[in-house]
Amino acid sequence: MAKFLLLLYDNPADWQTFSPEEMQQAIGKYMGWAQKLAQKGILVGSDKLQDNGRVVRKSANQVRVSDGPYAESKEVFGGYFAIEVKDYDAAVAECRDCPHLDYGGTIEVRQVDVIPGR
Repeated sequence: MAKFLLLLYDNPADWQTFSPEEMQQAIGKYMGWAQKLAQKGILVGSDKLQDNGRVVRKSANQVRVSDGPYAESKEVFGGYFAIEVKDYDAAVAECRDCPHLDYGGTIEVRQVDVIPGR
């Protein structure tokens, strides 16, 4: 089995139009999807990221910290699911019914390059 991260990107402004009831319904869909992955025994972990953070860069031996994340596009990395499945095809197949796609989001699938001895 290989470990994959399903990286969820979306435009946070899209969620601002949701009523509290619609937001609770959406959260329920994500929780139901995570529960399905857990019942299959493939869910390793999952978290939603807060909208704000810090960006750390080094230039000319000086470390700079700024508010962020800010990207050139409107899509931001907002959360992830970590799963263990056979291969990329299996990881992509698990994404097909993720509610994130129903809300206009994008899912980036990346295999984790496990460091030996960990």
